[in-house]
Order: sequence, then C-alpha cells, then structure tokens
Amino acid sequence: FSLKKIRKRKIPRLRRDIGMISQNFNLLNDRNLFENVALPLHIVGCEKKEIRDRVIALLIEVGLEDKAYEYPWELSGGEQQRACIARGLVKDPEIILADEPTGNLDPSTALQIIRLLERINRKGTAVLMASHNYRLINELGHRFIEIKNGIIQSR
Repeated sequence: FSLKKIRKRKIPRLRRDIGMISQNFNLLNDRNLFENVALPLHIVGCEKKEIRDRVIALLIEVGLEDKAYEYPWELSGGEQQRACIARGLVKDPEIILADEPTGNLDPSTALQIIRLLERINRKGTAVLMASHNYRLINELGHRFIEIKNGIIQSR
C-alpha cells in the first residue's frame, strides 16, 4: 500500500497494526507494569476482561508475571525493555518497529531480548529492528538491511 494515498480515517487502523518498542523504554513512572502494558488497550477502548487476559498472557510471555505490580524504577534495564516489548505486542500488531531495543542493555540481556523478538517473529509478527550492534546482528544470521553512506544494501 502507499502511505501517500491512505485515507485519514484509515490511519488509526494502521496504527493499531504497528507495535513500537523504543530504546529508552518510555514507561510511565506513575503507573505499575500492568498499567503501562495495558495503556494501549485502554486507549482503543477494550473491555476490562480482555485487557486483563492479554496483559497477563504477555507478561508471562516476556517472563515478568511476578513483576506486574511493580513500578518502572523498581525494574532492571532488561525488565524494563521486556515491559516495552509486552506493551508493543499488546494490540497484537502485524509489525513491530523496534528502535535499538538492545542499545541500553548488557550483552547477556541483549541476547535474551533478541531471542524474544525471534520467538515473536516465528509466531507471525514481522519485526523491523534498528541497531548499531553489528556483532549481534551478524550472529543471528537473519537478513538485514544496512544504510551505508546513504546507500541501502540488503544482506
């Protein structure tokens, strides 16, 4: 499809099909982990039971079910990143846009995050990730696109 020709009324639907994972977490400090992950569902008007079920399932998926009622400042960097991944997935998007999802993490935690994104991808969600970590990318063996000196190259 062409973004230039998309009708304005279809933009909210397009946004629902895209999940965002940011490098700097963007978690709300006045809300616990459950509330942070649930926020996109509240915004689109989901029922409370659906919100609860989806959030709990995702927290289990990312290994944070025991941290649901903790606040962002109580979590490690890796836990905060996994919370961002859960929030990015909560609307069951077709595409995940991940901006440096491992940028602020130690190598071990970064690898855990990459493996989690791979599992998500195997379940059918497209993952588009921006990263400067060439070593990690090369180890994965996945296709990647590089922009070098203004030239786009696929590898």
